[in-house]
Amino acid sequence: MIRVMVFPRRYVQGIGVLADIGTYLAPLGNRVLVIWGQTSSNLFSEAVLTSLKAHNLAATTFVFSGESDRTQIQLGIDMAGQAGATVVAGIGGGKAIDVAKAVAWKTNAKLATVPTIASNDAPTSSATVYYTENHVMDGWEVWPGNPDLVLVDTQVIANAPVRWLVSGMGDGLSTWFEAEAAYKGRRTAISGGVSTLTAYTLARLCYDTLITYGIDATRDAAKHVVTPAVDRVIEANTLLSGLGFESSGVCTAHAVGNGLTMLPACREYSHGEKVAFGTVAQLCLDEDIAPPERVKVVDWMIDVGLPVTLDQLNLGGISEIELMNAAASFVGPGSIAHNHVFPVTPFEMYSALVAANELGHARQALRAKH
Repeated sequence: MIRVMVFPRRYVQGIGVLADIGTYLAPLGNRVLVIWGQTSSNLFSEAVLTSLKAHNLAATTFVFSGESDRTQIQLGIDMAGQAGATVVAGIGGGKAIDVAKAVAWKTNAKLATVPTIASNDAPTSSATVYYTENHVMDGWEVWPGNPDLVLVDTQVIANAPVRWLVSGMGDGLSTWFEAEAAYKGRRTAISGGVSTLTAYTLARLCYDTLITYGIDATRDAAKHVVTPAVDRVIEANTLLSGLGFESSGVCTAHAVGNGLTMLPACREYSHGEKVAFGTVAQLCLDEDIAPPERVKVVDWMIDVGLPVTLDQLNLGGISEIELMNAAASFVGPGSIAHNHVFPVTPFEMYSALVAANELGHARQALRAKH
C-alpha cells in the first residue's frame, strides 16, 4: 500500500494580495498569459495589468467563454504559444482555473491560480474538469503536478455574492465524509495513492472549520467584510478541501453532484450546491453515520443556505422513474460512488436520494416551527 500526498508549491492568502500579483508571479517567469472570464476581466484588469507592468512582466490576456470545454482550452494553448508565455495565470472561478491548468501543462508553462470566488476547491488541485459548451460534465484529466502558486485575495472573495462562498462550503463539507469513506476501503485517491494521515486530518479540519465558522462567515460575507470567520472559511473552501479531496478521495457526494449536471432542470445551480445535496445522500447511504450526525449536518446546511431537498435544485417534479434512471447513472461502471467499502447498487442510490430529500424536508419543516 502506497500513501501519497500532493500540494501546490506556494499558497498565499490575505487582503489586497491581488493588487500585488506581480510580486508573486515574477519569480515564475517574465511572460504571462492571463486567463479570465469577462466579469473578472472587467473587475480586475486594471489592478492586475498595472502590477504586472510594475514588475516588468509582459502580459497577454485571454477572455474565455466561461466554460471549460476543449475548444476554449485549445484557444488558450494557441495564445500561450503565440505569446511565448512562461507563466499561465487563471483568474476567476473554477472553470477559468481549470482552463488555465490545462493550458499551462500543455505548453510547459508555470501555473498560478487566482480564485476570485471561493466556490470550490479547484485552485489547489492538479485536475481539470471538462464541460461541454452546454454545461454538461465531460470528464476530467489529472495533470502531473499542482499549481506553482495559489493566490487568494480574501477581500476580493468577500466582495463577491455570498452565494459563492456558501457554494464552496457545500463542496468543502463533502471532503471529510468522502475522505473517511474512501479511507475505509483504502481506495486510491487522485494523488495516486492511499490517504496519508496528514491528508485525512486536513479533511477533518475542513469539516470542523466549516461547522464552527460557517454560519458567522455567511452573515459577515453578506456584508462584504473579512472577519476571522470569513478568513477561515475561505481557507477551508480553497486549501483544506483541495488538499483533503485530492489526497484522500471522493465518493458518493461528488458522484451525485457531478451526475446532476446531466439533468437540464438543475444546471443553473453551482457545483458546490449540487455536491451539498450529494452529501446528504451519502449520509443517508452510509450506515456508519448515526442519525444525530445526519441531523446536525443538515441543520447546519439549512442555516447557511445550502440545498437539502430536490425542490431546491429545481427537481421537485422529477418522476420516480426519472430519479431511478438518474440513480443508476450515478453508480455506473467506474463511478466514484464505488469508493465505498460496501457495494452501491442503483436501488440503494435511489433509496439514498429519496431518504435525503425526505430528511431535508423534515428538518426544514421542524425548524420552521421554531
